Amino acid sequence: MGKNRLEAFSDGVLAIIITIMVLEMKVPHGENMAALSPLLPVFLSYVLSFVYVGIYWNNHHHMLHAAHRVSGGVLWANLHLLFWLSLFPFVTGWMGENHFAPLPSALYGFVLLMAGTAYWILARAIIATEGKDSLLAKAIGKDQKGNLSVLLCAAAIPLAFINQWIAQALYVAVALMWLVPDRRIEKVLANRGN
Repeated sequence: MGKNRLEAFSDGVLAIIITIMVLEMKVPHGENMAALSPLLPVFLSYVLSFVYVGIYWNNHHHMLHAAHRVSGGVLWANLHLLFWLSLFPFVTGWMGENHFAPLPSALYGFVLLMAGTAYWILARAIIATEGKDSLLAKAIGKDQKGNLSVLLCAAAIPLAFINQWIAQALYVAVALMWLVPDRRIEKVLANRGN
């Protein structure tokens, strides 16, 4: 099967996720800067989630660029990833509205953890479809960065109940690790002349 429909559907879902997140930000009552201060946690959680959705969109694009075909397993793995990403507006809003309280921060981390795990599953499904010598398999290798990201998110979940700011710092650290699209895939594609 070709991958065009999978890419188009995924792009549409990610665009809707970003739209829902921004629509959750309510306009303040008042025309001065003081009216904006209660919205700062909501805005900061939105920015973090916007960056995460952008990271997933960029890396999903690169990953699918390295793939040549999809299977039923890849389609389901992609839907699994989109499910967890679709929860971003909810956990983003809950965390922001409650000023990064422990439980919303932990649930945010759980959704990040599950999205990271789903991304890993999608990559493995593509590799299973294309073979161990595929471009994606060569590009990802042992995926130390991906594994470290999942470990940091997993660590942040219980830490949110001890100190939610440490958990938030870990979420930001993971986002910073992935801010630049996955160059491993770009290098393999460049070497292949794609």
